[in-house]
Amino acid sequence: MRHQHICFAQSDAAQANNPLADITAFNIQNYYFGELTGPGDSTGNQFVLRYAKPVSIGDTNWLIRASLPYNSLPVGTGGQTVSGIGDFDIFAAYQIDTGNPAVSFAFGPQVVAPTATDDRLGADQWQLGIANVYFNATSPVFQYGYLLTWRGGVGDTNGRTRANLGAFQPFVFYQLGNGYYTGGAPIWTYNFANDSYSVPIGIRLGKVTKRGNTVYNFFVEPQYSVFHKGAGQPKWQIYMALNMQFL
Repeated sequence: MRHQHICFAQSDAAQANNPLADITAFNIQNYYFGELTGPGDSTGNQFVLRYAKPVSIGDTNWLIRASLPYNSLPVGTGGQTVSGIGDFDIFAAYQIDTGNPAVSFAFGPQVVAPTATDDRLGADQWQLGIANVYFNATSPVFQYGYLLTWRGGVGDTNGRTRANLGAFQPFVFYQLGNGYYTGGAPIWTYNFANDSYSVPIGIRLGKVTKRGNTVYNFFVEPQYSVFHKGAGQPKWQIYMALNMQFL
C-alpha cells in the first residue's frame, strides 16, 4: 500500500503543472514587476484568475481555459499607477490523441475581449488568435513542454494600434521528492506591432500536495529579463501562484 501511495503522489506531482491535464483547475496567480523599462523606477503588478475545464464535443476532447487579470500599471499621466480589470482571454484547445496518456498536444482558437475598466490597461479592441500546447510527463521526475500563442486585433481599434502579439512559454520541471519541485515557466513575448519584446528566465521552487480530492500546487518563481526592448517591459519580476486541480 505504501508503494502505491508513493507512485500516486509522484503522478500528482508530474501532472500538477500540465496545462492540458484532464482535470478541472482554478489558478490564483500574481506577477510583481519590480522594475519596468522606461523613465523612472516604475513598478507594477498583475493579479490573474484562471479557470480551465476539459470538455467533450462528440468524439473530440477539448480544454477550455479562461483568464481575467487585475492590473496595476504605471500608464497614467506622468507615470502614475492605474489599477483595474484588464482584457479577458479564453482559448479552446483541441486535444489530439498522441497514443500516450503522458504526452499531451493541443491547438485551437483564442479570443481576447476588451473588458479593461480603463482603456490604458488593455488593447481596447477585440482580438482573435491561436494557441498550441505541448506537455510531456512520461518521466515522473522530469517534465517539459510549451504554450505558444498569437493574437491580432480585429474590427474597430478605436484609434489604437492594431494588436499583433506573440508569446512562447517553455515549461521545464524537475521533481525533488516529497512533492517539492523546481524548474521554470517564463513567458517570452514579442509585439509585432512595435517591435518590442521581453525574454525572462527564472527558477521556481514549488510544492505539490493533495488534500481530499484537490491537488494544490504553490510556487514562487523569481524571473530576470535577459533580453528586452521597448517601454513598459519588466526588467525583473516575481511570479507566484496557487494552482488547484479538482480530481
